[in-house]
Amino acid sequence: MQTKFTILVVNPGSTSTKLAVYDDDTLVRADKALHPTDELKKFRGIWEQYPFRMEAIKKWVNENVQQCSAVVAMGGLLRPVQGGIYRINQKMIDDARSNYQGEHASNLGCVMAYEIAQSFKCPSFIVDPVSVDEFEPLAFYSGHPEIKRRPLSHALNIHATARHAANELKIPYERSSFVICHLGGGISIAPVRNGKIIDVNDASSDGPFSPDRTGGLPLQPFITMCFSGKYTEADIRKLVMGKGGLTAYLGTNSVEEVEKEISSGDAFAKEVYEAMAYQIVKEIGAMATVLSGKLNAIVLTGGIANSKMLTSWVEKRVSFIAPVLIYPGEDEMKSLAEACLRVLKDQEKTKEY
Repeated sequence: MQTKFTILVVNPGSTSTKLAVYDDDTLVRADKALHPTDELKKFRGIWEQYPFRMEAIKKWVNENVQQCSAVVAMGGLLRPVQGGIYRINQKMIDDARSNYQGEHASNLGCVMAYEIAQSFKCPSFIVDPVSVDEFEPLAFYSGHPEIKRRPLSHALNIHATARHAANELKIPYERSSFVICHLGGGISIAPVRNGKIIDVNDASSDGPFSPDRTGGLPLQPFITMCFSGKYTEADIRKLVMGKGGLTAYLGTNSVEEVEKEISSGDAFAKEVYEAMAYQIVKEIGAMATVLSGKLNAIVLTGGIANSKMLTSWVEKRVSFIAPVLIYPGEDEMKSLAEACLRVLKDQEKTKEY
């Protein structure tokens, strides 16, 4: 049996693709293939950009990777699937290319990984795509049969963080119970029971407001706004996701900038920032009820979990429910590599898309 595996990790974003090489779970090299905005503007969508992006990625791979045991990528807006590790196949590639649940840079991941893996004659995988669906039946109901709640979340980091918390608490992951709060540009708050994300707010349209997203809005005033004649559909979509949240209130999506304003005595900035924490707290409370209040811990993760100001506000209000664990940041690249390694070492089976 092979004793050491070389894993290439591919994580496409809006203007760059993160790339990393691991020997087993040890990082050897990490970098970004940059895709300048001025160049991307020449293309009408992500799939027209694909050859341009791949040129930069292949150049990096040729210069930095001599051998490869497997390639693993971030999964995108694919069909609803159970959490886990999926070998990339043609059906997945076809759905990614069709932007099955919407256009997003992460849709490129499986196609990139498959193409690179072909050159190394090795397998390729995705792990816990955004479209992971582990909802219980009641969680799909929205209030109207024409609108079904969507199980879209930061599933990769939620699952990875839940595993980390279970290991720290020395409890079996398959018998654990957490509310996991991914606090980033989008905020996903999920009850995770026995390793499954059984509910979650859709960070693109529900839950707390975030650095640039509105989260859930009062419905009647929002309907009035939509039909006021002041906004196009594109304007409304941008307002909800891109120009909402801290950006709308304070003109910045940087929590560091907001905290500087607070430190300089800006009372309104403090109130807005604390309001974001307040909405996070309410969502944690709601998701704790889904677990009947029986939690091993509440876990705060993601980039905003680095903010001691915000996490202290959250912890103060929710610690009566369960202990609060804080894992600042998110390490998607390491999570992808670790999952791939479990498959290569026969510790976990792949699933069929």
